[in-house]
Order: sequence, then structure tokens, then C-alpha cells
Amino acid sequence: MDAAFWITTLIVVATPGTGAVYTVSTGLARGRRASLIAAFGCTLGVLPHMLAAITGLAALLHASAIAFQTLKYLGVAYLVYLAWQTWRDHSLLSVDDAAEPVGDWAIVRTAVLINVLNPKLTLFFFAFLPLFVHPGLGEAWVQMVGLSGLFMAATFAVFAVYGVLAASVRHQVLERPRVLTWLRRTFAVTYLALAGRLALPE
Repeated sequence: MDAAFWITTLIVVATPGTGAVYTVSTGLARGRRASLIAAFGCTLGVLPHMLAAITGLAALLHASAIAFQTLKYLGVAYLVYLAWQTWRDHSLLSVDDAAEPVGDWAIVRTAVLINVLNPKLTLFFFAFLPLFVHPGLGEAWVQMVGLSGLFMAATFAVFAVYGVLAASVRHQVLERPRVLTWLRRTFAVTYLALAGRLALPE
């Protein structure tokens, strides 16, 4: 496997984004198991973008300004909603074992939506995968599926590490009210910043 593929993949995956932020916040709020579920959900959210790139839908998004802008602003709106929810809902970061637990499917649904509503992932796959497809190694779409699978595996591995590390300091951090307030506001502002970055016209 091309070393450049792994280097590029790790740089892209390890760079903090909405998926990483959500996985970390889930690890802090819900613990190790929930953080792994969040990492899995974020990884599943990559799948539609992979399929779009392979089937050519990414070219449609790239060519249609209306389609791209619609998807982009849906993503922006969802990030703003997450920021508002995180800022106001104290239960999102809590160690109260008596509180009603959040279901696995709710975590997966949120994680998937975070990545599905990010058109930059589609454009990334559209521009990224062809660079590592070699004509002499078989069908292009088969290679793209394999490369995408490796990208998704790296996504899950890196996000899982983020989540488990966050969960490991969960009680130490969340038992301190000031730290808890600072974290909640930091996550909310981070979501807003990511929404602003997504809304930029580049």
C-alpha cells in the first residue's frame, strides 16, 4: 500500500473535526462504551460519501452549485443545533448515574448525521481516492472501495483512541463544576466554529 495514502489519511483523520469533537464529548459524558459507539457512528457516516464518490454523485455535487449549497447549509444548521443543545443541556456532560441513559441508536444517529451532512467529505473522496488508483492493478472502482475501507478503518481507530482517552479521565474532569462548565461551552463554541468553517465559500 502506498505510504503516501496512509500519511494523507492519518493527517486528514487525526485533524480534529466535528466527528472527533462529538466522540470526545460522548466519551466524557457517557463513558468508554458510548465513545466507541460514537466512533462507529462517525465511521458509518463516511460510507455515503464513499458511495457518492464511487458512483459519480460527487461530480454532480461539484457541478451543481444549488445541490452543494443545500447540503452544505443543512450541515451548518445541524452544527448550530448541536452547539445550542450542548450549551444549554447540562445533562450532555454529567456523571449522574441516575440520569436516563442515552440509547446506542441515538448516539449512532447523531454521529452518522454529523458526517453525512458534511459535503466536504464527498469532495474530499472525489479528489483524494483517484490519486491512489493505479490502472494496472485492476478495476478502478474495486480499488476505490478497498481504499475507502482502509480510510474508514483508520477513522474508527483514531476516533476510538480519542474517545477512550476522554472516557479515561471522565470522572476526574466532570467532578469539577468549573471544568464541566468550561468543557460544555468549549464544545458548543467548537461546533459553532466548525459550522462557520463549513459555511465559508471556498
